[in-house]
Formats: sequence, structure tokens, C-alpha cells
Amino acid sequence: MDEAGLAAFEELRPRLTGLAYRMLAEVQEAEDAVQDAYLRWSGTDRAAVEEPRAWLIKVVTNLCLNRLASARARRETYTGPWLPEPVPGGPGGLGARVLGPLETAEQRDSVSLALLTLMESLTPAERAVFVLREAFGYRHRDIAGVLDVTETASRQLHRRARQRVASAERRFAPPGERWRRLVERFLDAAVRGDLAGLEAILAEDVVAWSDGGGKVTAARNLVTGRTRVARFFLGVARRAADLPAGSLEPSIEEVNGVPALAVRVDAELTMIAVLEASGDRVTAVHAVLNPDKLGFAARALSRSGRLPGPS
Repeated sequence: MDEAGLAAFEELRPRLTGLAYRMLAEVQEAEDAVQDAYLRWSGTDRAAVEEPRAWLIKVVTNLCLNRLASARARRETYTGPWLPEPVPGGPGGLGARVLGPLETAEQRDSVSLALLTLMESLTPAERAVFVLREAFGYRHRDIAGVLDVTETASRQLHRRARQRVASAERRFAPPGERWRRLVERFLDAAVRGDLAGLEAILAEDVVAWSDGGGKVTAARNLVTGRTRVARFFLGVARRAADLPAGSLEPSIEEVNGVPALAVRVDAELTMIAVLEASGDRVTAVHAVLNPDKLGFAARALSRSGRLPGPS
């Protein structure tokens, strides 16, 4: 590939990867889709491509639509609750290259674990329209060209998608610093074994997902209700308290655009828990424990200097 063609692709790579991650919710799958687009780009007559960005967006979107079918088949047989792969964020880090642009509230919300989880209920076409419209601000006329549908069909797909994921909208989400303090209070109460303190920051109808993928111990079903969720995480904390002194390393990191709890045991990342909040109450906890989903996060955090890797 000539330098101009390579430069054009690399300039768009973060946007393309961000699109693919929102579509697939898995880092390696997203990167593979973008790499497939790169191969197609390198083999096409670029002089015949009037708008490289539009051409590549269409190619990546359709590659993701093809991959969603096999991804959904795998997720239907998944052990326990399935959650998206968490991605630590931060300017210039590995995560930033996967999440893509996070310049607006809509772009940040579009990578929340809550929304990515709810998007599993959408059809592939609904998901594509929703991502292109909400995260990247595409007009329906342009989306219609990407998906080869009418503009009216694009609007209908977007309306159905919005209705299905409406519960993920964080209209009353606390600002970043208040959100971080909420995560700190959650961690402090769990570590101290303070049931009342933990219940005080949980919404009455709080829900906890625990994704172990059958690889590690995790709840096989959703845990619901303030007391049950509090007792569940206190149980997790009690098991951690039995570990040798100094082996447990909790920290608070930015994950998928919000403050989250990361836990290392003997320098190995073992859990990322992302809290969803409304006001000063935790409404949901998405805890990823499956080691297959933590590899990228461990590398990203290690490179950021926040969680140093094993010596």
C-alpha cells in the first residue's frame, strides 16, 4: 500500500475501531474486523473511492454485521450472565484506541457497559443504526447508504432501538467526581464489611451482573435487590480478606468512560466492576471476572502505569 493510502487508513483507525467495539463489544473481534477492512482497503482501487471515510465506515459496519451472527450464537450458550469486555480509557492509552472518540456525552454513553449489554437485545441492523446515529452523529440519509436501506427504514430502525435501550439512559448520572466518590464509598464499605454502609449507597432495585464465563466462581444468575446485592459483594470481600497480606490490590480506574473498581490478586487483574448510578445511589453493578475478558484491560492498565504488571 502506498504511503497516502496507509496514512488515510491510520487516521481513521481509532474511529473504525470505536465503531467495531460498539457493534461487537469485544476488543479482539473489533480489531479483527478493522484489520479485515484494512486488507480490503489495501486491495481496492483507491482512485475510484470518492470518500474514503464513508467507504471504510460501510465496510467495517458490514463486517461487524457478519460477525454478530456467530457472536450471538456463542453468547447464547455462555455460562452465566454475559457482559461486554471492559476497556480502560485515558488519553493516548491502549483503551483510547479501542473506544474511539469520547468527545461528547453521547459518545461516552455509547460505550457504557450497561448500554452495550442492552444493545444485545437489538437486531444487528438496529444496533448498527443506533451506533452510527447516537455515537457518531450520522444522518439517516448517510446511514441508509451504509446499510443499503431507505432513509425511512433507517429512522424506523433507530426509533425501535431507542425504545429498547431507553432504560440505559443516565439522565441523572452524577458528575465524574461524585461518581468516583460513590465508587470509593462502595469499595470502603465492602472492605470494612459494613453491610449498612453498603446498603446506604445502593438503590432499592439495584441489580448485579457477575460474569465469570464458567472460568472462575461467579453468580450464575442476576443478583437483585439492595440487601442481596450488598450481601453478595460482602461475601466477595470476605473471601478476599482470607488472602495473604499484601496480595490484594484494589484501585479505582476509568473504564468505559466512568470510574470503576479494579482488583488485582498477586499482581494479576481478577475483576473489574463498573457501577451504574443515578444521583447518589448505585443502580447496577457489572462485575467482569472472566479472565478471557480481562487480558486487554490488564495490558492497558499496565501501560498506563496505574496497575503495574508482574515483575
